[in-house]
Amino acid sequence: QDLTAMAITKKDHEKKERERCKTSSRSTTDHRLPSRIKGTAPFLLKTYDLLEEEEEKASGRRTISWNVGGTSFVVWFPAEFAELMLPRFFKHNNFSSFIRQLNTYGFRKISSKIWEFKHDKFKKGCRHLLGEITRKRSEPSLFPTYLKVHEDRYSRGQSLAEDQRRHLMLIEQSRNLLRQNMELKMQVSHYKDLQTRLLDFLSQFTSKPALQGQKACLVYETYHLKPSLQT
Repeated sequence: QDLTAMAITKKDHEKKERERCKTSSRSTTDHRLPSRIKGTAPFLLKTYDLLEEEEEKASGRRTISWNVGGTSFVVWFPAEFAELMLPRFFKHNNFSSFIRQLNTYGFRKISSKIWEFKHDKFKKGCRHLLGEITRKRSEPSLFPTYLKVHEDRYSRGQSLAEDQRRHLMLIEQSRNLLRQNMELKMQVSHYKDLQTRLLDFLSQFTSKPALQGQKACLVYETYHLKPSLQT
């Protein structure tokens, strides 16, 4: 019962917070302030915009979204997010860099199983609060462990792919060398055989003068050589 009461209290608090944000947001709109709030970091505005863009999808799988209460957001598919969304909004595709930026502005990773991040001033419907989020001073990272694991996995994957590429290149080079070696051996064998046969013909030609003309024609027909005739 205590847990149920706590859950209900939390939901009521989140509901009131959303209503407060909506009211404040309407007030901001009534004063016709620009959507790009003065002094707000572009990174925060772009992150908020991409969440709102995904929220407007009528159907289909969302790559990133607010949580149910709108108090945090979740990157459901990091690889797809890095490949498709980061280049559009941030001109790069490095998920680790995106996480570092979140850490710079004080976001916390609140789940060990999914990529869920939270900041008290970063909430659905509370765009006007973004101006209150500032960069942190230089401090030890709040989540270096999982970021390092992510980077290590990426580096290992890159290293493995590079090793495989080099291995395939070496295999191809080895095959080419073996093929060239075989071709050279065949050529050497052919020329040795040719030399042996030529010497044999010359030996017979010189040992039997009566057959010189016949042997000379045979040599010519066999090797397309013109015999040297003496008159």
